[in-house]
Amino acid sequence: MLKSLSIRNIVLIDRLDLTFEKGLCILTGETGAGKSILLDALSLTLGTRGDLSLISHGSDQAIVTAEFDPPTDHPARTLLKEHGLSENDTLILRRLLSRDGKNRVFINDEPVSLALLKQVAETLIEIHGQFDRLLESSHHRDFLDAYAHLTSQRIQVSASFDAWKAARERLEQARTTHCSSQEKEELLKHYIQELEALDPQAGEEETLAQARSEMMHHGKLKEAMANASQNLNEPTNIATALITAHRSLATVQEYAPIKLTPVMEALDRAALELSEATALLENAEGEDAFDQSHLEETEERLHLLRSLARKHDCAVDELAEKLNALLEELDLIVNHDARLQELEKEEAAARQAFASKAEKLSQARQKAAKDLSNAVLKELPPLKMERALFNVECVQLPEEHWSATGIDRIEFQVAPNGGIPGALKKIASGGERSRFMLALKVALSQSNTLASIVFDEIDAGLGGAVATAVGERLHRLSQDGLQILTITHAPQVAALADHHWRVEKSQKAGGITTSVEKLNLQTAQEEVARMLAGTEITDEARAAASRLMAKAS
Repeated sequence: MLKSLSIRNIVLIDRLDLTFEKGLCILTGETGAGKSILLDALSLTLGTRGDLSLISHGSDQAIVTAEFDPPTDHPARTLLKEHGLSENDTLILRRLLSRDGKNRVFINDEPVSLALLKQVAETLIEIHGQFDRLLESSHHRDFLDAYAHLTSQRIQVSASFDAWKAARERLEQARTTHCSSQEKEELLKHYIQELEALDPQAGEEETLAQARSEMMHHGKLKEAMANASQNLNEPTNIATALITAHRSLATVQEYAPIKLTPVMEALDRAALELSEATALLENAEGEDAFDQSHLEETEERLHLLRSLARKHDCAVDELAEKLNALLEELDLIVNHDARLQELEKEEAAARQAFASKAEKLSQARQKAAKDLSNAVLKELPPLKMERALFNVECVQLPEEHWSATGIDRIEFQVAPNGGIPGALKKIASGGERSRFMLALKVALSQSNTLASIVFDEIDAGLGGAVATAVGERLHRLSQDGLQILTITHAPQVAALADHHWRVEKSQKAGGITTSVEKLNLQTAQEEVARMLAGTEITDEARAAASRLMAKAS
């Protein structure tokens, strides 16, 4: 439910903090007192367009904050989790409008997009007025499904439709491929022939590049190895020096074995390592037979590998995988007829699965449509619409109009004075729409996930027994666990309030301002009397107000 509303610098409201409670919450006041401004301010926190004209004169920015307390399993909290937003005991929606155009939106003091704010707000509160969602036929299916608790079936139908759509797209893609399969087949065969002839191997590029580098620098390598060999095999070379040193020390080793033995062992190791290095160098020189044709072959293969890699937009080491992919693609074309038949069977099966689930959902909707029609019809006579007709039309659509929501078109149709029902939005007058919407809300109340509903002068143009009936239904809705906020000019409705606020406009230093006062029993009775009497409150009006409120209690 809506716990509080905080308004700063909105038109005639400089500063206002309201706290709301459960039950039927009534706002009254003279015409022009600023009741609509309160709704405009609340609507800002629900994601409506931020008109800069709402910022009060002399202020650079306006701020509106609405606080809600949805339960732990509420859809709004699910949305917060999905978008990585923090959760508190309450949920705070804040909207900031600036004259410089830097408008900002917050949920629990974290910046969010306007779209997300609107998405979250739609799960928390609903404002009924001129542009009520109940008037739009595009929403009627959702209302009917919620009324009949068909959400689970609808999810299954949606999943089946998505599966059918995917199967259909695969089939269409295969058919499109078939139209150009001959040209494609020839091209694939050419690519495959190129790759098979080259037979690329994993890691081959690095091996070839290394071999080419060695051959290209053959001269330098040969010269370096010759110099090293010469240095190791000079008449006064290192080996001779090591042997001479070892012999000299051997003649005197017995006189100083502790000192000389480690030296001689080191000379032995050096001689052994030198011998191995000489042998390896001789072997390398023996293998270093340069062949110009081999260099050319290596460079040509490396060029071909890299050229094909560029052609197929992949790495050289991925050419082998590319060949396998092309072979699979060619196989699909060569065996296309069999594959096409397989896809046609899959598409037909997916269509049948969807149609079966959608038909069951349609049957459930048709039954629910009758139940909802009867439920609304029962609410109309007390609203002084004894001759009015209401019908939930549920018509199955041709296949080209099937969708993830099913195979039905749902529309609420009315006939205010009997006759042939037509679209609710087009046929009913303003007052009649209000009563039809109220009857619908009463019928749909048990399936409503919202905790708060706002009615903006739903009793406009009504009086007497009709206004009383409207008030009674609003009060009944509030007793079903909903918080009902209603702006009204009807004393019959105001008399039923669980909580009553009066909106007033007053002249203060600096201009006109709007204020809101929470009424107690005595001041609420005086306000109802004003609504009954008009400008001058008489004792008769006070007595009538007392009777109305006593009857309500």
